[in-house]
Amino acid sequence: MAVVALQSNSRESLAVAEQALDRTVDSASAQDLQSIGDELYSVLRVLGSERSLRQHLADPTVEQDSRVGLARGLFGQKAGANTVAVLSDVVSARWSRPADLLEALEVLARRALLGVAESNGELDEVEDELFRFGRILDREPELNSLLTDTNNPGDKRAELLRGVLGDKVRPTTASLLEQTVRTPRGRALDLAANDLAELTAARRDRYVAHVKTAVALSDEQERRLTETLTRTYGRQMSLQVELDPELIGGLVVRVGGELIDGSVAGRLAAAQRQLPG
Repeated sequence: MAVVALQSNSRESLAVAEQALDRTVDSASAQDLQSIGDELYSVLRVLGSERSLRQHLADPTVEQDSRVGLARGLFGQKAGANTVAVLSDVVSARWSRPADLLEALEVLARRALLGVAESNGELDEVEDELFRFGRILDREPELNSLLTDTNNPGDKRAELLRGVLGDKVRPTTASLLEQTVRTPRGRALDLAANDLAELTAARRDRYVAHVKTAVALSDEQERRLTETLTRTYGRQMSLQVELDPELIGGLVVRVGGELIDGSVAGRLAAAQRQLPG
């Protein structure tokens, strides 16, 4: 099955699920996050092979409690409480089509595994390893094909991958690639590795506050701003500061997709928009 583009309802449901999982990532141990990622991938493989089951779990005409009850009944004894909670949130949401449910599960599984690298402070290294492995596969089309050939059992493909990787990459890198090899979903591994590298870069951006300021900040001001943002977001933040005289005064801070505009120019623009035409 090829990866699909999410439709409107599904995009909204996934965004809510991602925010909930990120709260778990910020508070859970690396071991718990590894379990969540691995178990979500196991659920993904089951639903990927059971068409009627995934249709039922994604069917908005089926009562929400019924969908959640079915998911808990099927996976409650096979997965940990954290994974079951994530899965319950996913199946209780509204999905435009069953394929979107599968896509969401993989997105969340990847985020959980990347949470391990976040906990260990290894996102930079994992991003680099994924990118370099994608380049290797691009130069080795036969290996690329063998690693995602579904005519061979998933265990055999994973064994081949482990032989190629050896001990040359970090555990999170190996885990992400192995789960992709076991669950290729119609993708070539070199492209999947590149996608994972881009996702890792986006995850790393969660820990960077991009600050624009009209005047240079002192060391003490940067320290206080870092402490404030760390308390606000519940994770250690670092600053990337850029001077922008057009702001007149104040700060503009971007963390991931969130923008905090405390600049004079921003307040003036907001006031102007409120004036009657």
